[in-house]
Amino acid sequence: MKKIEAVIRRDRLGAVRRALASTGYPGLTVYEVRGHGQQKGRIWADDGILEFLPKCKLEMVVRDADVPAILEAIVSGAHTGVTGDGKIFVLSIDTAVRVRTREMGEVAV
Repeated sequence: MKKIEAVIRRDRLGAVRRALASTGYPGLTVYEVRGHGQQKGRIWADDGILEFLPKCKLEMVVRDADVPAILEAIVSGAHTGVTGDGKIFVLSIDTAVRVRTREMGEVAV
């Protein structure tokens, strides 16, 4: 199993959700976060310079075999071609537990 973490533009969340749903993975956890990458987050706003840009962070735990399709869905939904489109990280997961049924492993995902 893998955990996919993606930081994307907030305005691309809808497109990413639709792309993920088309792969059969409609479930994800979304956080509103702030940060910056190589562009250092410096943009002008009404109240001065923003040092940390508003973004969305997506998290999901998926089966290994599904990772390529999910990565492609996130990239296709999030891509604008402009600096700040985001980053995706893939981490290994040892196990998962579905609390309701006590199922463990990939079946719990």
